[in-house]
Amino acid sequence: MFVRMVYESFRRQKRRKLLAGAAITLGVGVATAMIAVATDIGDKIGRELRSYGANLVVTPQEDTLDVVIGGVNLKPASDGAYLNESDIPKIKGMFWRNNIVGVAPMLPVGAELGSSNKVTVLGTYFAKQLTFGKEHFTAGVRGTHPWWKVQGAWPEDDTQDVLIGAILAGKLGSKPGDAINISGESHRIAGILSTGGDEDQQIVAPLSLAQHFLRRDGVVRRIYVSALTKPEDELARRDPKTLSPAMYDRWYCSPYVQSIAYQLQEAIPNSYAEMIRQVAQSEDSVLSRIKGIMLLITLAALVASSLAVSSAMATAIFERRAEVGLMKALGASKVMVAALFFFEAALLALIAGTVGFAGGMVLAREIGRSIFASNIVIQPVLFPLILAVAVIVTFAGSAAAILRAMNFDPVYALRGEA
Repeated sequence: MFVRMVYESFRRQKRRKLLAGAAITLGVGVATAMIAVATDIGDKIGRELRSYGANLVVTPQEDTLDVVIGGVNLKPASDGAYLNESDIPKIKGMFWRNNIVGVAPMLPVGAELGSSNKVTVLGTYFAKQLTFGKEHFTAGVRGTHPWWKVQGAWPEDDTQDVLIGAILAGKLGSKPGDAINISGESHRIAGILSTGGDEDQQIVAPLSLAQHFLRRDGVVRRIYVSALTKPEDELARRDPKTLSPAMYDRWYCSPYVQSIAYQLQEAIPNSYAEMIRQVAQSEDSVLSRIKGIMLLITLAALVASSLAVSSAMATAIFERRAEVGLMKALGASKVMVAALFFFEAALLALIAGTVGFAGGMVLAREIGRSIFASNIVIQPVLFPLILAVAVIVTFAGSAAAILRAMNFDPVYALRGEA
């Protein structure tokens, strides 16, 4: 009898049920799309934001130590200590190695330009192939500094060719293919470099050439690292030394910029890693705002869906007040009346939720292709979550009308009065 009553309800009130189902489908479809995009697009947006450049820098640990005696800083007035070039591949041995998308060492040295002028030669990798174990990867400024523009050609890392900054090239009247005298040695200019920074007045050369001018092989001054990270939260900002073992494991295994910096220090001996705060905070802000907008759209869609369901269900139940009155006159309790309508609402939610999930998948893929130029992967675990959301939204919209039906007086209800 119970099943038949539910069937007759759907058969006799097709229009009301379709209206409520459409509201649920639209709300759930938007929620599915937004949740799918928010959960899958994080890394893709992070990779796009890597166009800001590196977000971490590794320097010698000695540079962070000040020797102060009697109020006098006795730290030597020098360029500081150095890191070992041979330690760079060890970055790919850390826990979050797959989140490291770019590595570039830097070694600035002073040199003579011609016979009298001083110039800074910045040694680095351009696109050097490195190996750690069985893994091969490319390191260099072409990955960590994508805004660098070169007129001409990039030098090869195993050559003696150099890039000359645009401002310096203008002063010297140099162009690609010319020769330039650096510390008594002639080197070919492969291209003119434009960065909008100090490099425009410098010479950028392969790292081995800068080490040659410094007369120290296998050293670097700092290492820039570009890593995919997640926005900061309260746990990210805590000192790992104060955390319990369980919380420390959670902190260590989360791709916070702080935890990746900590692991970089573990991978590279005698180093200190820190975030480039302006870049890291900009990324966190952009990611948080995008996810916040998606959350607001999801909530707005679900609230609108709940209100539409409330209106449709209130009308549907009001039209069935005689049926409710007959049920109560025959001995049905308030719980039985509520169970009937909640079962109908749950069945409607499951059907509309399934349709809405399918529509949301299509919408998510279209958003991914048109806005992010990427395919959105829908996680299977999202389906039961969306069905649960559909049921909650439907129950929230139906609760007031169902509670009213429970309190119908059978006498008035059978006479067609509210």
